[in-house]
Amino acid sequence: MLAYRHAFHAGNHADVLKHLVQCLLLEHLNQKDKGYRVVDTHAGAGGYSLQGSYANKRAEYLEGIARLWERADLPPPVAGYVDLVRRFNGGARLEQYPGSPAFSHLLMRPQDQLHLYELHPTDHRILASYLGDEPGVQVAMSDGFAAIRRELPPPTRRGLVVIDPPYELKTDYAQVLGAVREAITRFADGMLLVWLPQLQLLEAAQLPQRLKAAAAPAKKGWLHARLTVAPAAPGGFGLLGSSVFVVNPPHTLRAALAPVLPWLAQTLAQYEGAHALLEAAGG
Repeated sequence: MLAYRHAFHAGNHADVLKHLVQCLLLEHLNQKDKGYRVVDTHAGAGGYSLQGSYANKRAEYLEGIARLWERADLPPPVAGYVDLVRRFNGGARLEQYPGSPAFSHLLMRPQDQLHLYELHPTDHRILASYLGDEPGVQVAMSDGFAAIRRELPPPTRRGLVVIDPPYELKTDYAQVLGAVREAITRFADGMLLVWLPQLQLLEAAQLPQRLKAAAAPAKKGWLHARLTVAPAAPGGFGLLGSSVFVVNPPHTLRAALAPVLPWLAQTLAQYEGAHALLEAAGG
């Protein structure tokens, strides 16, 4: 299994991919004045120090966001994502990394809603302190998977569900699949963003194919983007890379990611075999 308390991994290659795509989806929603709701089922603490002992135990951010921080040749979508990380830091130094709630909050407008769910007591306390009193934001210490039933569809029929569990238990894989099916049943044209770890584990290998089948009823199809950046550690352990699975992606998303993913694979590579995958169907 994957032990993924996020403070230890903040700003790594998986965060770069996940949050880049999240930003592109939110920017698409912002093209219309009508409000939307973001539901984040596993919100975490909202932001993470890159100076503390947790982040520096393995210093994974050095092979993620830090590789992009001072580059002048960033592709436009990547530059937009990095600019948001700079806004979160409030200066030129890379000292903190925003979690998915922070990206949503940076991009939301007065007419939008942000509903955040987090069960870990410490992370929930930090998240509530950071965003709990912000207009349009709700923070709950409850099960984000269970929340999908009452959250969807949003009143405006516009929204994004971010599903990013820790995958510490094998049951997480089944719960992700069930959550996607539930969300599509209740909100067939709503956007879903699911983060998937790339591991040498049967459940991890099977989940993308199962999500493709589950997304068949979605009105605008699906998109799957993956970055493989690291070799397997001895014994087959370790995070090889990650992917995002988007249900009802904007029609512009594939074209935006097509040149960016190979560039990221090369830029974030930890071995010579690093590569990217981009596939889509429907829509």
